[in-house]
Amino acid sequence: MADHVVLVLLENHGFDEVIGSPAMPYLNALASTHSLAANYFADTHPSIGNYFMLTVGQVETNDDAFAGTVAVDNIARALLAAGKTWKVYAQSLPSTGYLGGDVYPYFKHHNPFAYLTDVVNSSTEAANIVSFAALQTDVANGTFPSFAFVVPDAEHDAHDCPAGGSTCADTDKLAAADAWLSSNIDPLIKSPAFANSVFVIVFDEALATDTTHGGGRVACVLAGSHVKAGFQSTTLYQHENVLRLTLDLLRVPDHPGLSATAGSMLEFFQ
Repeated sequence: MADHVVLVLLENHGFDEVIGSPAMPYLNALASTHSLAANYFADTHPSIGNYFMLTVGQVETNDDAFAGTVAVDNIARALLAAGKTWKVYAQSLPSTGYLGGDVYPYFKHHNPFAYLTDVVNSSTEAANIVSFAALQTDVANGTFPSFAFVVPDAEHDAHDCPAGGSTCADTDKLAAADAWLSSNIDPLIKSPAFANSVFVIVFDEALATDTTHGGGRVACVLAGSHVKAGFQSTTLYQHENVLRLTLDLLRVPDHPGLSATAGSMLEFFQ
């Protein structure tokens, strides 16, 4: 079991665009030396439904412009009830506790916690939504949470070009995301402070043309404490399995939505 689970979300690329791509040498090296879920599929299109599956265990909406709130059981509620802590580290977040709409390159629909009534109705819980810049401060102060939901902004998660917009080669988007992972996540994986931690890096969805199992085949890489080295799984997994894994690793008994019946991903661990 883990002291920390760090979930990192990337955007809008299928498995075959990522695994084996020379534009993503770091992520591919991580997949080779740690573990790769080689038969992993997103649940839906577009993005927002997948983010909800990872946090509430169901596709609450497929409208990226959704402006409502979500009151169902969710990972924040489950963690709090179990005495665990959580934070969202969102790159380019306008301010701590920000619950408003898009402020480019920050996208609200990439931050499902900003819709949860548990968070929206509690200033204490909302304060757990912080900029990515706060991560190093939390590491230094020993206040890093049990669960970290890490969202690079649109210029660093392979959604948009590194200079903004979409007018660039797709390899430029992937290379920018890979460089961001190498600069920001690799030091955490190698840090003694995370010696008993698990990192999951996963793409939210494949291209819209791939609707296999709902959202298409995507790359999901696991690294860190007790993760098998050089392991690939051919078991079918989806985002609800990662939600289940997160709660299992943190010894949280509540399993919201489909995570209650999702298969275990413990085969990835020694």
